Amino acid sequence: MKAMQVMSALSQATRFDVYTRLVEALPGGVASGDLAAGTNSAPSAMSAHLAILSRAGLVTSEKVGKTVIYRGVTGPVEELSGLLADRFTSRSA
Repeated sequence: MKAMQVMSALSQATRFDVYTRLVEALPGGVASGDLAAGTNSAPSAMSAHLAILSRAGLVTSEKVGKTVIYRGVTGPVEELSGLLADRFTSRSA
């Protein structure tokens, strides 16, 4: 289920921080090196985090010269929010 993949991807603190930074930077993007520096992460660790976020559909990437720019994708989180609201909002009897 895609919802589980999104929740799993965002359940780790660094990935949640990275996703938040990317959404706040919309519509622009953030270079992977800047994300690593901003979160005090090694570039190789950041690459692994971004791969997980990408597989969950939470980020897109674009190569610009030698730099990779990442952008947040809000749709999956909006869908998850709707799913959770539908399932867990108390209903009047």
